[in-house]
Amino acid sequence: MDDTVRTFYDQFADTYHLIFLDWQASIARQAEVLDRLIHDALGPGPHTVLDCACGIGTQAIGLARLGHRVHGTDLSPVAVARAEQEATAAGASLTFGVADMRDLADQVPGIVEVVIACDNALPHLPTADDLRLATANMARKLRPGGLLLASIRDYDQLVQLRPTSEMPRVLDGPGGRRVTFQVWDWAPDGQRYRLHQFLLRPKEQGWQTDHFETEYRALLRGDLTAALQTAGLEQVRWFDPEESGYYQPVVTARAPG
Repeated sequence: MDDTVRTFYDQFADTYHLIFLDWQASIARQAEVLDRLIHDALGPGPHTVLDCACGIGTQAIGLARLGHRVHGTDLSPVAVARAEQEATAAGASLTFGVADMRDLADQVPGIVEVVIACDNALPHLPTADDLRLATANMARKLRPGGLLLASIRDYDQLVQLRPTSEMPRVLDGPGGRRVTFQVWDWAPDGQRYRLHQFLLRPKEQGWQTDHFETEYRALLRGDLTAALQTAGLEQVRWFDPEESGYYQPVVTARAPG
């Protein structure tokens, strides 16, 4: 990940919640699904959790509310600061720090029972070497028998379709009316794309338009599976949304022991 990824989330941190119809409801809903997956793998908690792509706290805050002992990290210091503020406002007890997922072993002390990286975070890693480095660092943070859990978009299907946009969504909820949509500019080889996130909000005279852009790698399931196995993780399993209830495909893997 280069500085453009950090800049994307630094700039997006203040308004990120507005791409959800109701961000607080999404926090609770996602936490319920992730908690169930963790419970099925490790048994009743609470568990120690490292969310190494915490953003503004969408998954970390919800899991902390359910009693897990959570530490959230992210590449974006602005997003981490927002997550701290939101956790305080929600009365959720958890800790935060700034860290690059490719350097977790040095930047985050201790080991945990669960490492998560949700909401399509891993495809920001631009090369196979970056992915291997990140998954190796995640594996090093897990205790024996611990669980890694990540979610990504369904790139196995998307690389076939190469969509150039998503339909605009008109959202009326907390935060007022807004329109959100994305435009995707694919590289000729179909292996990566530049994402343009648009957020429109009404003003007294017309509309305010915010535009944020970043780059993703179209990370295939087989490539992520191979990286997890190279990191020494076992029992790699994929869950489609219909099975897990999560809004993206989820992969889990276990540390030996």
